[in-house]
This record gives sequence, C-alpha cells and structure tokens, in this order.
Amino acid sequence: MLSKASSLWYVDAPDPLAVLRANHDPDPEAALALAKQLHDDCDVRPIMVGTLAGCAGPEAGQVYIGCYPGVTVLCSAQAARIHPTEIPELLVRPLASEHTYLVSFDAKHGWGAFAHWERGELRRSFSSTRVNILEDEGLPLVWERPYWAGEHPVRWRAGELPDPQTLPFDPPDFADTANNEWLGFHYRAPAASGALVPGDVPVCGFTLYPKGHAPEPERRVPADGDAHAAQRKRGLFGWLRGHDRVL
Repeated sequence: MLSKASSLWYVDAPDPLAVLRANHDPDPEAALALAKQLHDDCDVRPIMVGTLAGCAGPEAGQVYIGCYPGVTVLCSAQAARIHPTEIPELLVRPLASEHTYLVSFDAKHGWGAFAHWERGELRRSFSSTRVNILEDEGLPLVWERPYWAGEHPVRWRAGELPDPQTLPFDPPDFADTANNEWLGFHYRAPAASGALVPGDVPVCGFTLYPKGHAPEPERRVPADGDAHAAQRKRGLFGWLRGHDRVL
C-alpha cells in the first residue's frame, strides 16, 4: 500500500488498463523528450528504471515517466498541489492527449486530490484533508456517491479522537478510487488475485539539475556492446514486472 503519490496521466487509449497490462516496455527516448519539454530550464539526466511501486511520489528534483502506446504517466512533485486547478497549463496537456488525470495523495497528512481534464478543459477537481475541503470544482461523479454517503469512513487507530467535522471518507482512499476508475488499478487498496499493481508498471527516472550544473554524462558502451546493453535493459523491464518494488 503506497502512502504517497503525485501522478499525472495522459490518456488517448480507450482502455488504459489493457495497455498497462500488455507488458509493453516504456519508451525511454519518449520519456526523456517529455522530461526535457516540461523542464526546459533544467539539465535532465536519466538515473534509473523503477516502477510505480517505488516512484509514484518523488521528491522535488526528480521525475519518473512511463510512455506507453496511448498512455503516459508522469510522476512529479509538481502534481502534489493542494489546488489541482493551479497546475501549470503545460503539465495539463503537454501531449495533446484526449484525457488528463491527476491523482495525488499523502497518507501521512490525510490529504488526497484528483482531477480530470478533457482536451485540456477541466471536468472535475477535488482536494481535501480529513477535515477541510480545499478545492471542489465540477460536478461530482457517479462513483463518488458511496464516499459522500459515508460508506468508506476513516479507519481511526486506537486512541485517536476524530475531529467532529471530519469528512465521511479518507481523502487518500478517495483519490485512490479515482485512479482505479480512470486507470483500472489501485495504489492503496489490497489487490485481487491477478489484478494490476503499481509494481507492474515500469517508469524511467530522471534527475533535474540547474542549467549548467549537471554532471558529465557517463561514457557510452562501445558499439559492439550496444546489443548486449539493450538486451540487459529489456531484461530489467521484465524483471521489474515480477516485483512490486523499485530497484
């Protein structure tokens, strides 16, 4: 169960879950191009390959991107906004995608947020702590009803005294349900047998440096080793799909 995530999804595929389950390797060149597009004021350096299990909620200065056919995920601290409508326009639709989904939460602070844009136009945005609604734009969606009806209350620990104004749901779980509705998998809820889990989704990692302050790139492997290096990379993606934690 993840305690923190800050993710944006750019979706054109009619069934994003089918894309994520198809075992496509993420496109590292497309991921690097997007990282540079979104951070043209920084030097961008590849650092690692991981999965959403360990990379969904990165700190500032790092981003993780997975580019798949019709589905791209961006994990960035910039997505952890208490007001999703304040996310820069470039982040909302950098790829001219049909749908953009935001899912962010921090269980430590009892905060969660989600948002949906269609062709760049906001359809729904919500953000709250356990007590305070921070943003509530657009019409509530059908799947939200059980949460507002109190069917998914906060699970308090022994000895905790809830605030009398506590909302009838836990915001991180509310946001996680949005992710399941839109992408077909949960970050937090226990997964059923055979269900997609965050560790099944590889992403490419990048570190962001101030312009002119990035370390020199490592020397390339000689040409006769390129095929072996590519084979090892493909093998790494395959290995990651069998594990639910990042390297």
